[in-house]
Amino acid sequence: MRKSAVAAAITIITGLGTAVVALPAQAATTTAEACSTHWGTGPRHKDQLVQTRVRDVRAGKHACFDRLVIDLGAGRAPGYDVRYVRAFHTQGSGKLVPTRGKAKLQVVVQAPAASGFNASNRYLASVAGFREFRQVAGLGSFEGYTSIGLGLRAKEPFRVFEFKNAAHKFVLVVDVAHP
Repeated sequence: MRKSAVAAAITIITGLGTAVVALPAQAATTTAEACSTHWGTGPRHKDQLVQTRVRDVRAGKHACFDRLVIDLGAGRAPGYDVRYVRAFHTQGSGKLVPTRGKAKLQVVVQAPAASGFNASNRYLASVAGFREFRQVAGLGSFEGYTSIGLGLRAKEPFRVFEFKNAAHKFVLVVDVAHP
């Protein structure tokens, strides 16, 4: 191979013990190609009422989606119901909860809120600068169910999944795709 071809294909810059490698153009993928978010907008449901508790809610930005993370306790994975709704209402009283965003994705976790977790906080997580999320609102916890309202820019496909973290506690994740 010629020296210039090698230099064009792989450039290595070293400094302070760090190497940065630039790959050839054909090896690079665009964000659009890497984003496989054909999840759909229909409701997702799993039935399982448990004694674990909702402990925290966080939000994260990714290249292809905005992510809501619900931290729970140990035990069995809770059930959930995630669906688009016309409006948010509080658990128990049913009062209307105004939120930012044109679309409303309601997340109901079949687990009560832990003491110290304010399930009625209208701003559970900061979403400033997010592409899809406009507001993460606590809708309350009542009779073993905790509800969270996601105010969104628009109705976009989403997915729901769960896993156990390193501390053996359950985490419920809701990803909303970027258009």
